Amino acid sequence: MTKRLLAIAAAVAAGFLLAQFAARQFGAPSWWPNRDRDRNVRYFRDVLETVKQYYVEEGQANYDKLTRAALRGMLSELDPHSEFLDAEAFSQTEEELNNEFSGIGIQVEERDGYIVVITPIADTPAERAGIRRGDRLVSIDGQPIAEPSIEKVLRLIRGEPGTELKLTVFRPTQDKEVTVTLKRQRIRLRSIRNVELRPDGTGYLQITQFSERTAEEFAAALKDLEKRGMKALVLDLRNNPGGLLDAAVEVCDLFFEQGELVAFTQGRTPDSRVEFHADGRRNARRYPIAVLVNGGTASAAEIVSGALKDTGRAVIVGERTFGKGSVQSIIELQRGEGLRLTTARYYTPSGVTIHEKGIAPHVEIEITADDEARLRVQQSRTDLTAPAEFADRFGFAPVEDSQRTAAEEVLRGVLVARPVK
Repeated sequence: MTKRLLAIAAAVAAGFLLAQFAARQFGAPSWWPNRDRDRNVRYFRDVLETVKQYYVEEGQANYDKLTRAALRGMLSELDPHSEFLDAEAFSQTEEELNNEFSGIGIQVEERDGYIVVITPIADTPAERAGIRRGDRLVSIDGQPIAEPSIEKVLRLIRGEPGTELKLTVFRPTQDKEVTVTLKRQRIRLRSIRNVELRPDGTGYLQITQFSERTAEEFAAALKDLEKRGMKALVLDLRNNPGGLLDAAVEVCDLFFEQGELVAFTQGRTPDSRVEFHADGRRNARRYPIAVLVNGGTASAAEIVSGALKDTGRAVIVGERTFGKGSVQSIIELQRGEGLRLTTARYYTPSGVTIHEKGIAPHVEIEITADDEARLRVQQSRTDLTAPAEFADRFGFAPVEDSQRTAAEEVLRGVLVARPVK
């Protein structure tokens, strides 16, 4: 009996050693105890109990509040785009994906310890008030942004339509603070605007962001321009903060052949690569394209720029793009809460990463911050076509869009070289 017990013990030990070896070589199975995780969970629990027991303000140290504070801190330590979303923030995120929310119309991110404007959204209170990309948020309604948190900032900015908000920003380009009073409104985002056709057949349109309706609106705008005789297209993605990856791929579908690689994402593991191919539902357009980009062109807008550039379908004109090449997944939790978690990186068809590098233009044309702000006003007020009337309304004469002019010149050269039949 003793020999049998010893044999069983030896077999168990051998199995244990084999499992340890396998865990080191191939990774631990899901049922294997994670001692490092369990040790840290116990440590967190001990700290939670200590704070709960001894913090001077008892009401400020309940378990729910402390746990959510810890979750916010944990996610914010990862990167500027990952965050814990309480029930209100998670609901607002869902609204944004549906292209509608209440606020002033700015896209922001945490950068170098500041909450920075990526871009004001077209035709919103923020754009009309002159808020610029690169502005750093200083205070909202007199409340300083002392500890930068996107969730906190969005909570202060959002509110009932019609209510006022006083926003103070620091503008690095002018080395001064600017304070404006804005009135919140229901932001119903338009993906496509300023659809135009020059007499020479050069079309122009802006995509202001990528949402569920973008591809449908874009296809309709192209169809209209094509019926009117468009021979070449200037696609303006300047100050486009991005949005849905699927929408970006669907826009590229209009120019790619069936099965062509538009972009791919790569997570931590080799098998996490996800490729996005054109579905070929529509005939691929073959006319010359110039894409306008700048430092406010980000995320999904960079996917479109990179795909068209990589495949030789477009000339990129303007300034290097923002470089937001990370994929955020929205993960629903209990109690209506959720996570916005960076789970992968974007890559162009040739395998070039966008993250923190951006898309470099073929033709680099820089515009000053002041001229860019004036151009944004001009683009939002196309109803004021008379220069004198425009100057009387806004205090400056319309300025030339040198980036668009350069793009149109490039397209004219292409058309001379290979006329569209």
